[in-house]
Amino acid sequence: MTDSRAERDDLGHLIAVPARVRRIVSLVPSLTEAVAATRRKALVGATDWCSHPPGLAVTRVRGTKNPDLDTIRSLRPDMVLANFEENREVDLEVLRAAGIPVWTTVVRTVDEALSSLDRMLTLACRLPRPSWLDEAGQAWAVPAPSARRRAVIPVWRRPWMVIGRDTFAGDVLARLGVDNVFARHPERYPKIPLPEILTARPELAVLPDEPYRFTADDGPESFPGVDTALVSGRHLTWYGPSLAEARGVLADQLGLSPASG
Repeated sequence: MTDSRAERDDLGHLIAVPARVRRIVSLVPSLTEAVAATRRKALVGATDWCSHPPGLAVTRVRGTKNPDLDTIRSLRPDMVLANFEENREVDLEVLRAAGIPVWTTVVRTVDEALSSLDRMLTLACRLPRPSWLDEAGQAWAVPAPSARRRAVIPVWRRPWMVIGRDTFAGDVLARLGVDNVFARHPERYPKIPLPEILTARPELAVLPDEPYRFTADDGPESFPGVDTALVSGRHLTWYGPSLAEARGVLADQLGLSPASG
C-alpha cells in the first residue's frame, strides 16, 4: 500500500496504516465518541451501542460482540477500531483476513486510556492530537485524595456481577478515593452472590446506569445499612472525550468535596 506505514497496536499487532485514513469503523462506544469528537466525517460505521455523540448519522453494524462483518466489509474502511475486552478476536481475524486493518486498544487504567487514545488517533487514524485529550490529561493529573472509602461496584444483577481486578472503572474510582473491595479477585468481572457481597462489608455501593441500569428504585434496596451512589456509567466506564469531565461529574455523584474529587 503506497505510503502506508507499519505501527503496532496496544496488543503488539503490526498494522499497515494507510497513507490516508478517510473511512473509519468503530466497534467500541468510547472509541466512536473519540473519533467523532476529533473528526466526525471520518467515521462511517459504528455499533448499535454507540450513543455518543447524540444524533451520530453513520451506518450501524450491530453490537460489539456480534458485529455485522458483511456490512463492515461493504463500508470499505481504511481502519477498524476495536478493544481487547469489548470485541471478539474471532471477528477481528475475519476482518484482517479480508485485508482490513484492525487496531485493537487495551485500556485498564486512566493512564492507559490517555496513552492508548493518543496512539490510536495519531497513529492509527492519522489525526492530529485533539485538545479534549489534553483537557482529560489535566483533569486526571490531580493526586488521589488521602481519605478513602471501601466500595462494591455492581455492573449487573440477576445474577449479581461486580467489578473485580484490573479494570478501568476500578482505577477511576481509586483516583477519587474509592477502593474496590473486590480489587484482588482473580476475575475482572466476577459473579458474586449478594450475601457474599455484603459479607465484604463495603461502606459504599457504587451503582452505575450501564450496562445494568440501576435506579433509585432498583439497586439501593439491596444494600441495607450501606451508603449508595447512583453514577453515570458513561463517565465511569467510557474512556473517550467524557474523561475531560468525568472527574467532576463522578465526584459530585459520589458526594465528594471538590478538593477531594
